[in-house]
Amino acid sequence: MPPERAGTRSHHTALPPVLSEKIVQECEMLTIYENPICPYADGKEKKQFMRQNPTHRRQSLLKALTLTFFLLASVMPTVLANQSEQAKAFDHTATLQTVLTSSHRSLANRDRDKYRHPAQTLEFFGLRPNMTVVELWPGSGWYTEILAPFLAPKGQLIVTNFAPSTSKPALAFQQKLAANPEVFGKVKVVEINPPKELTLAPDNSVDLVLTFRNIHNWVKAGYDEQVYAAAYKALKPGGILGVEEHRAKPDISLEESIKTGYMSELGIIAAVEKAGFKLVGKSEINANPKDTKDYPGGVWTLPPTLSQGQKDKKRFLAIGESDRMTLKFVKPKAP
Repeated sequence: MPPERAGTRSHHTALPPVLSEKIVQECEMLTIYENPICPYADGKEKKQFMRQNPTHRRQSLLKALTLTFFLLASVMPTVLANQSEQAKAFDHTATLQTVLTSSHRSLANRDRDKYRHPAQTLEFFGLRPNMTVVELWPGSGWYTEILAPFLAPKGQLIVTNFAPSTSKPALAFQQKLAANPEVFGKVKVVEINPPKELTLAPDNSVDLVLTFRNIHNWVKAGYDEQVYAAAYKALKPGGILGVEEHRAKPDISLEESIKTGYMSELGIIAAVEKAGFKLVGKSEINANPKDTKDYPGGVWTLPPTLSQGQKDKKRFLAIGESDRMTLKFVKPKAP
């Protein structure tokens, strides 16, 4: 292989087979004293040193240059398109299905879509790409991975978090956001310290507030009512509160709910409406009739936690994640 000439790049673009063969054939005819260079399909070069009359040399050179120009014109769109794709670390789009299949989501998280039905759930809540949305207690950011890129082009995602200095999960969540600015760079984080500090956003400024499997923790901590009040205050009149929560058997006691993590659907509806909201929709998108709700470790017996370890693991995996209520509330507009 001939040594690379100074000032040239070592990367070559393969030529279309038919075109490359023609270029090579024509180049075989181009024999000039001054080291003519003939491009091959694999990017290599072929040189010839033969005498030729000036007229023939000029005609051959013109023909080779014409073919080379045609060659470059044919491959440059592909080269530029490839460079453009490489430059885009994340393709921001307002299509939920595109976000759900994006590589920024781990295979493990995508595998849980079959239990959580994120596209159907968010569509039921009325999510739109130009909305201002608050996600309450995002945990490890499972839904944040979906909401952040979906809202980035036209909307705004606000997430709550505890002070990272006081909570390992809060620190892990903060690090997750910082590690991928292409996906999470536009996310606004609001630090909270309930029940004292629970300001989510300016009054009447939010279109949608979302909570996924958090209410059992709020009830246990004793500040669920304050969270509902904060959500009501932040939402615009006509704004939506979307609730997904582990659903208990009817007539479960408060003590048993706190112990097992399963909440009374009627109890949650009553508590949220007490804060001023009105129930406008219920969905069975996240229902799971296989969930018997009678496990020694409560809801955490089921995946993804699998609190019993290897004990009956296959059985619990076959059941899947918990049976869940999916409720839609509205902040009424003024009469």
